[in-house]
This record gives sequence, structure tokens and C-alpha cells, in this order.
Amino acid sequence: MFVDKAKIFVKGGDGGNGIVSYRREKYVPNGGPAGGDGGKGGDVIFRVDEGLRTLMDFRYQRHFKGQRGERGKVKTMHGANAEDMIVRIPPGTVIIDDESDSIIADMTQHGSEIIVAKGGRGGRGNCRFASASNPAPDFAENGEEGEERWITLELKVMADVGLVGFPSVGKSTLLSVVSAAQPKIGAYHFTTLTPNLGVVDVGDGRSFVMADLPGLIEGAHEGVGLGHDFLRHVERTRIILHVLDMSGSEGRDPFDDWKKINQELELYNSILAERPQIIVANKMDMPEAEEQLELFREQLEAEDEVKHEIVPMSSLTKKGVQELLYKAADLLETVPDTRLIEEVKDVAERKVYKLEKEEDRSFKVGKENEGFYVESPFIEKFMKRVNLNNSYDAIMRFARTMRQMGVDAELRKIGAKDGDIVRIGEYTFEFFEGSDFYYHE
Repeated sequence: MFVDKAKIFVKGGDGGNGIVSYRREKYVPNGGPAGGDGGKGGDVIFRVDEGLRTLMDFRYQRHFKGQRGERGKVKTMHGANAEDMIVRIPPGTVIIDDESDSIIADMTQHGSEIIVAKGGRGGRGNCRFASASNPAPDFAENGEEGEERWITLELKVMADVGLVGFPSVGKSTLLSVVSAAQPKIGAYHFTTLTPNLGVVDVGDGRSFVMADLPGLIEGAHEGVGLGHDFLRHVERTRIILHVLDMSGSEGRDPFDDWKKINQELELYNSILAERPQIIVANKMDMPEAEEQLELFREQLEAEDEVKHEIVPMSSLTKKGVQELLYKAADLLETVPDTRLIEEVKDVAERKVYKLEKEEDRSFKVGKENEGFYVESPFIEKFMKRVNLNNSYDAIMRFARTMRQMGVDAELRKIGAKDGDIVRIGEYTFEFFEGSDFYYHE
């Protein structure tokens, strides 16, 4: 089964907690703090593997979570960092953030990597908070939570040559004749529902990868029929072989078909209209095909500004097939490989890290019921790291941070007084105006 789209959940590993510990050794009276830091959580990394061709693996596993960092140790020893989770993806995979619908990366080169969910930092042990005013702090930090997100993977087939055309014009038959691929072939429309790839040996030492893509119909650029499921694969091909049923079977007009398919390609992506194209006049063994071809040439001469080359052939008798392969290989040699889009410039054996953004310390205060509230992603994240449940020192550190950020001053501006209740996330605090900090309830 060919799977070319998947939605998965990724989460970096949480950082290990720092610990509270003190030196307890003979002949060392009044030993100071000695709690070590926690280890960093494991990143979730996608790595391109040219041995993969579909997203089938993601049909059975949709959740990927990095390992947690090790807890800090005594004697100021650092907990071990967790190993990264490596997830293999096929070349041509586009990684899209599900929430923002923005492209994170377009992975094309074998061995290239990108971190899609960073692991959390390890929490600091109590030895990191010792100071002249507090030489024996009785608190440590919890590890930071790993980054998490839903992402969508879309695979765009990496082929040199793409076969396009209306259903039942002979694309699958052509691929089966020129390669070892065995696509499903039938005398009905939409026999091909997913892309088929085959390696074509031209016979003179040259070869290329050809893709038989599902048939197009009018309105495909708007998602009609197989629509976008087909068109995104065309974007990756370097040249297009536009296959036409020149016999006019089923009452179709080859020239009208040619114009409609090109229009669908251009409406989906204007770049596709500029993609090098060879017109394949197929089924030339059928009656009236020669007359139809002459008419097609006249019509094309009148309207085709690019002057596309026409190659008559028959997949059944194989007449003209070798000539088509030579022309396709010759054209490929003149077309640069532009499939690496500008958004991605990573190379093999290089990790692509997201740029670190400066933490947003903005906050919002307001009144609710009989008390007040503070909303701030930064403060709520900070509270998870500062263990407020077991240490007066930790609460005082939290209170100092609130003062430095200006939260106290903003609460006073909107009327907060001594003894008022302030909610921050899942916690409630009592506000003391005179001393400018909160006491945890």
C-alpha cells in the first residue's frame, strides 16, 4: 500500500529534575548544597532515508515521544542526557505544523535531519542557587517539559519523469513496458489510485526514475477527483511526459485533453506550466490514429507558443518507445535539478535546528469574581519548574521574579490589596501589598 500523507504527534522528552542534597562527609562540618542538575530530555529528530518510499510506517505508529533526562545526583553530579529519538522518513517528505499550517521543512536529501520537537532542559540542583544571603538553599528545579506538537507529513514522489494525462490513456502500460514496475492495469478509469515508480534503463548507460501518476480530470486543482493527492507529486518531477490517447477512443479530443490538463497544472501551481514537457501520442496502432495525429499537429502549431515535441508511439506494439526514452534522457540532461526548494538548504549529515526565540515574558492581569488573575505562558512554565509545594525558599524566589517582571505593580494598579486572592494557572496566592509578593496557599 502506498501512503503519502500522515498526521502524527511528536513530543520531546522532559528534562530530568534537579535534586536537593547536602554534603554529608566525615571531617566536613556544615557541608554545603550538593544537589546535581537533571539531564536534558531527548529530541525527536526526523532523518531522511532513501530506502523508504512511502509513509506506511506512520499508519501504525502515530505518537513519538523522546525519553526523559535522568534525575540529578548527589555530590553535584549531573544526570545523564536522554538519547535522541531518530524517526526515518522517505526523501521528498514535507513536514507541516498542524496548528499554524506552516512548512517546517522539505526534506529531500538522504541523511539530512531536522529536530521537530526539542527535549526539555534539565532542572538545576540546589547547589546552583547558593548565595551569600542563602548559602544552603532548600529547593531545586523540576525539569522543563519537552516541546510537543501535531504535525502533518506529506510525501511528494521524487521522480525524474512524471507521466500525466487523463485516465485510461496508457500511462500505466507505458511504465510497465519501459521498467520492471508492475502497476495495476485495467480497462476502466482510475485504475491507478496511487503513484507507481519505476527505474528506466535507456540502454546507452543512462537511466532515470519514472512515475506513473493517477489520472487527472477537470477541476483537479480544486481537489476534484484525486485532485491534490495527485498534483503534489507532479511538483517533484523534472520533466513531464504528457500522454494522450491519439486514437480518440471514448470519443475524446486529444487536443482538448492536452489543453485541459495543462490548465489544471497551471491553476494548481504556475511553475508547472513552465516545466519541460514532451507530448506522447499513444495508441498509434489504433485505427484513425494517424489522421488524429495530423489534426493534432495542425492545432498545436496554431496555439502552442513553446513548441512542444511530439513523439508518436504505441505501448502495445512498443513502436516509438525507445525513441521516447532517448528524447526523455536527452531532455533531462538539459534540465537542472531544482526540486530542492529554497526553504531547505540542509545537506547530508547536518542537523537543522530551529532558531531559538527569545522567551516572551508578557503577561495580562485582570479581575475575576472576588479576586484577580494573571495570565502568562512564561510564568506558568516557570511555575512548573519551581517546585512551589515543598520549599519556602522556592516560593520566595517565585515572588522575587514576579516583582522583577512588574506583576505586583500591575495588580496594584487595578486595585489589588492586602489579602486578595490571585490566581495563576492552577495555583492561587494571597497578595500582600506592603511586601510586594505572594504567599502560596
